[in-house]
Amino acid sequence: MEWTSVIAIYVLFWVISAFIILPFGIRSYAETGAEMVRGQADGAPTNFKPGRVLLYTTLLATFAFVLFYFNYTNQWITVEDIDFFGSIERMGL
Repeated sequence: MEWTSVIAIYVLFWVISAFIILPFGIRSYAETGAEMVRGQADGAPTNFKPGRVLLYTTLLATFAFVLFYFNYTNQWITVEDIDFFGSIERMGL
């Protein structure tokens, strides 16, 4: 696998992981009882910590990418393993 492919795939894993991690641990002003600022959205978080999100996102993305890469090199799960409908035979590949 080319190093540019490794970087591109890792970035994809990182972005997906960010969307998975973002909703965890967030509390709104209504949930914490804090006073809202005029013009503020009702769902705005009171305790958003970008460092925590970046750390957990990087950890999850790295773990998922390592699993992906080991599967890529060792062929634990292949296309034939997940072809439930026989698409490969119908396509003549």
